[in-house]
Amino acid sequence: MAGGSLHVVGVSQERAGRYQGRATIYVVVASIIAAVGGSIFGYDIGISGGVTSMDPFLKKFFPTVYHRKHSEAKDSDYCKYNNQAVAMFTSSLYIAGLFASLAASYVTRLHGRKISIICGGISFMSGAVLNASAVNLVMLFIGRILLGVGIGFGNQAVPLYLSELAPAKLRGGLNMLFQLATTSGIFTANMVNYGTQKIEPWGWRLSLGIAAAPAFLMTVGGLYIPETPNSLIEQGRLDKGRAVLERIRGTKDVDAEFDDMMEASELAKSIKHPFRNILIRRNRPQLVMAICMPTFQIMTGINSILFYAPVLFQSLGFGANASLYSSVMTGAVLVGSTIVSIVLVDRLGRRVLLISGGIQMVICQVTVSIILGLKFGGDKELSKGFSVFLVIMICLFVAAFGWSWGPLGWTVPSEIFPLETRSAGQAITVTVNLFFTFVIAQSFLSLLCTFKFGIFLFFAGWIFIMTVFVYFLLPETKGVPIEEMILLWRKHWFWKKIVPPLNSVEGNGKLQDTESAFAEATKNGLQH
Repeated sequence: MAGGSLHVVGVSQERAGRYQGRATIYVVVASIIAAVGGSIFGYDIGISGGVTSMDPFLKKFFPTVYHRKHSEAKDSDYCKYNNQAVAMFTSSLYIAGLFASLAASYVTRLHGRKISIICGGISFMSGAVLNASAVNLVMLFIGRILLGVGIGFGNQAVPLYLSELAPAKLRGGLNMLFQLATTSGIFTANMVNYGTQKIEPWGWRLSLGIAAAPAFLMTVGGLYIPETPNSLIEQGRLDKGRAVLERIRGTKDVDAEFDDMMEASELAKSIKHPFRNILIRRNRPQLVMAICMPTFQIMTGINSILFYAPVLFQSLGFGANASLYSSVMTGAVLVGSTIVSIVLVDRLGRRVLLISGGIQMVICQVTVSIILGLKFGGDKELSKGFSVFLVIMICLFVAAFGWSWGPLGWTVPSEIFPLETRSAGQAITVTVNLFFTFVIAQSFLSLLCTFKFGIFLFFAGWIFIMTVFVYFLLPETKGVPIEEMILLWRKHWFWKKIVPPLNSVEGNGKLQDTESAFAEATKNGLQH
């Protein structure tokens, strides 16, 4: 590129109307195999809360919590599980994943999406085995760290892989296979916990060890899926990239899409420091979304419910069996609502689902807070009728999350970045997601103890803010080819004020005239 200082603005024209091909069986099968990476993420989310509510597990590793759990003191209703060590058992995985995702971004960019998927599977499988065989806290936490490394690599690579492999018209649905696998993992974990809590004293070992199964499938499956054509072209393997593109689209007429990939690749090759490049003006909208979307996804409060569903329900007066059964219900609702989202996302679009889901979640959180404020705590216990109504409200909240922010919190960031910053952008998304997941996982039990029913109003306030954010600042990405996404921001009422116009390029932080830039680029052998 022009002396190394000129940054050509990626794809220079819209070719989407000339894209050919369809969703082939090859793409669907490869996407399903890759999406298994989401199931290991979901399984751990679901398994942690169930295991930490099992008496044999608490008695062995956290005896203080075990004794408090069986205390008769009424003033501890919201605080029975308030213990930083228990919280760290859950959250340590996510802080490890946070750092692992940064390393994974370089592996994903330089060596491809496929190798990151395999690395994630191997690490997670090792962690699951270590956790299942743990005899002390050291083994338990080392296992959690290995699980976190696996999640860091998997969450970095899988959403990118799905977005790049899918045809534009079906990208939303295929990308959501990651979230479907995540929710299926949560549901499976809840079912496993419901069964293993009856197996004393080693049922918790079985719960933790079963995590190795999806990790094994992810590792073996990763050996057989194709690398994405975008990644192959970025690595300079043009013939292989075109061959894979022709195969996944089911046609040899892929010139328009291949040209978009080539233009994106030319720019990507010129970028030596993608994390630095992501800060320039033309990438400002994507950077904001990469930070805000995962932040808002976690600040819905969903992870609090999914991590600690059995703990939460027991804190609210449900018995051990009833609490696990209720968490199984929420897991099933999450899977069903994710399927609804897969069906609707490429028909209704991202904005409709995000805004309507946000409104429903606010209503549910406020309702739960009112019920708990009036009918629970101190010397008051929830009646059977209010307990059932509470579970219904939580299920409606989970359903709204499942067809809106759950899948789209991953889908939108994975599809909006240009190729040259795509791995870095996904790393930021995963890092932010895991950071706030860690914060909520570590603090929720304390927040529940301190705020009591007010914790649900806290999350409702965040959901209101993020719904307004989507309404004003997120353009509709439905049907826009992934390599032409950069053109979308120039049409948005707000972002067009920030993103340089199409007839200009950025060089050394300043806008340069396209005609002179084109002449300079042509001298260096780059036509755009």
